Amino acid sequence: MLMKFTLLSLCSIILTAQLQAAVSLPVGGTEALSGEADSPAKEALTAFREGRHAKAIELAKPLAEKGNADALYLMGYGYETGQGLEASRELALENYRKAAATGHKDSIYRLSFILLASEDETERSQAREALEKASKDDPAVAGRILGEAYLRGRLSKEADFDKTVFWWNQAATAGDVPSLLLLARLYEGQFGFADKKDAKTALGFYSKAAGLGDAPSMVALGSRLLNGDKDNRNEKDGREWLKKAIEAKEYSAYLALGDFEENVKKDPKAALALYERGKDAGQVDCILRAADAYTEGKGTDKDPSRGTSLLESAAKAGSPMAHYRLAVKGLSADKPDMLLGYGHLLSAATGGLLEAQNELGLLYLSGKLAAADAPAGVAWLTRAAQGGMALAQNNLGALFEQGAGVPQNMANAGQLYSLAANQGHAGATLALARLYSKGSGVAADLPKAWALATLAAERGEETAKKFAGDLVDKFDDKQRAAGVKALEAIKSGKPTEPKPDATKPAKAADTKPASATTKPVKAPK
Repeated sequence: MLMKFTLLSLCSIILTAQLQAAVSLPVGGTEALSGEADSPAKEALTAFREGRHAKAIELAKPLAEKGNADALYLMGYGYETGQGLEASRELALENYRKAAATGHKDSIYRLSFILLASEDETERSQAREALEKASKDDPAVAGRILGEAYLRGRLSKEADFDKTVFWWNQAATAGDVPSLLLLARLYEGQFGFADKKDAKTALGFYSKAAGLGDAPSMVALGSRLLNGDKDNRNEKDGREWLKKAIEAKEYSAYLALGDFEENVKKDPKAALALYERGKDAGQVDCILRAADAYTEGKGTDKDPSRGTSLLESAAKAGSPMAHYRLAVKGLSADKPDMLLGYGHLLSAATGGLLEAQNELGLLYLSGKLAAADAPAGVAWLTRAAQGGMALAQNNLGALFEQGAGVPQNMANAGQLYSLAANQGHAGATLALARLYSKGSGVAADLPKAWALATLAAERGEETAKKFAGDLVDKFDDKQRAAGVKALEAIKSGKPTEPKPDATKPAKAADTKPASATTKPVKAPK
């Protein structure tokens, strides 16, 4: 059971209520601050890693002035992150460029990440050139970054599947396990390109990564051989890979084995036995599954108190999901423990769980914590929306539409509804249709409004059918044809990105509606 504080009760908004995540994390950063054993900047690098940022900068500055690459890298990182220095993009780039000119790889990569995020095409091209040059000596990391850049459309007008595959293959051939896993996920359709899905090719990449001795890859491969596409299942090989993973102390293999018993073999008792083994090894997801089993009586007698106890142990181990489930229990009880529930929800939200960030935002807005705190509520909803959660994008869009907790900004509302609609959110799809019908924050487009309302009805939004019907009743033949064409375009995969109404400049908003790196997901057919 999930807890939902609806915006209907908060703001009188009549709405119903997801690139996930980053593909490959930036290289460099504090993990690259070790430096060579004999580097003159080693003392400065060590100080920075230990959190003595001001001392690190003091030690690094004279070395950087003499052209030491490690010191230049540290200075660039300090300017980039604002640690030990006042944050400055320009000075970060200046120091990274100087270090990169000496061939300092981590500086090349940090420099490239900054340039790839730029809206200036020239800067993005500079990043491409630097990475292509670096790939000749370091195809693993440089190739992985280039692949992601093409996937995100940072080096092309739109996501480029072929170039993504080319560069990740270059990295994979050099033995880069993350790139093998990225290729596997790409062919599973996790990054879009539904027409390129190929389960057998994906398995091949998982197999190569597992063959290189990577234990998590062994689990990924074994899980898919047991629980994946029926045509590619192989119980014998799947069990063998999961056994190897357990021998390598990768205990998430117990979770995959439990999934197999529970969902394929339909044997909840055997599944619980495996979850228990994972629990005893400290595998947090197995603890959560065991908690579910005792709470719901799956494969054992119901024992809610034991289920709660297991959740508490997972929460102590740092599981955001355990905190979230405990928050649900506390806040949805007949006599809610608001303080306890809030504490667990806050822990789950700060742990990065998008569902918790959304719920915490709504809880702040609800006034159930003694008084409503709109800035805090909007801030948490924004974090969840930036993380790509469609429900949070819809909720935040509703706030911008109504001017509740933020200055009213119809353009922001349209952008947020678009992001959620492109992930299949029915309520956001209808909300976007309303904006197009009124020309509110977007250029008025009745045929597109009808297309979106029709799609919202197909997605289960009950009021959308009447809305679409009221529109089409007033259409002439030309508008009907345009509406059908717009619907076909949306279903073919073109994102429902709103075009701002040039006659109505958007008001400045205190809160960004979505991260600049968040890209719409294609609307499902």
